[in-house]
Amino acid sequence: MYDVAVRKQALALLAQGRSLNSVSKQTGISRSALRSWQIRLQPLHPERAGCVRCASPPKAPADTVAYAYLLGLYLGDGCVSRLARTHTLRIACADAWPGLIEECSRAIKAVRPHHSVFRVQKQGCVMVTAYNSHWPCLFPQHGPGRKHERRIELQPWQRQIVDEHPWQLIRGLVHSDGSRFTNWTTRVVGGRKKRYEYPRYFFTNRSADILRLYCETLDAVGVEWRTARSGVHAYNVSVARRGSVALMDAHVGPKY
Repeated sequence: MYDVAVRKQALALLAQGRSLNSVSKQTGISRSALRSWQIRLQPLHPERAGCVRCASPPKAPADTVAYAYLLGLYLGDGCVSRLARTHTLRIACADAWPGLIEECSRAIKAVRPHHSVFRVQKQGCVMVTAYNSHWPCLFPQHGPGRKHERRIELQPWQRQIVDEHPWQLIRGLVHSDGSRFTNWTTRVVGGRKKRYEYPRYFFTNRSADILRLYCETLDAVGVEWRTARSGVHAYNVSVARRGSVALMDAHVGPKY
């Protein structure tokens, strides 16, 4: 879907006396589309072509709660890729968590309500996918290469959304690259060995910037955490104190 500015530029080339064929070759726009714009400049469904970030002045997505959650999923297991005439957002969701797949699909639909969401089955996971030319506007952290190999920083408008909905970002990050599980240990009490179990949350990511964002957001909501290095590259953030785990259970919860 081309916005009105692109349409006007193409029509200006035609107004110079150039042929449909030459303008089509220069712009990559089909001749049929150029002909239709000569009859009707405005898109048939302008709300589908619009982008809140391309608006003047730029705006935040209408559903900032869904966006904060989707931002966490994207930073964890998502990517934005350029195609020939559009971009695609893909979020990898493991088959083991059908509830996560559903929630991811709802979040994408809430952020871009006029576009379809697809599920592409891969080995062991589902790629929740949506096509839109404006995904780079909504996720300016995209770029070539892996996230841990490039700088990841939130834009001021994204920071404002995270400040308003910190738990949604945490949920998205944990649901993508985190887990809740139960540890256990034994102690001798009164001469008898007893087993004690305690839950904890783990978050693992190779990007120092994403780890910092996660930890800063935990600080903002009063969750205590610790870091632990695992392997050569990966780092874990652990939440194990009882009060902090209770907060995480109330606002995040395990994957489902």
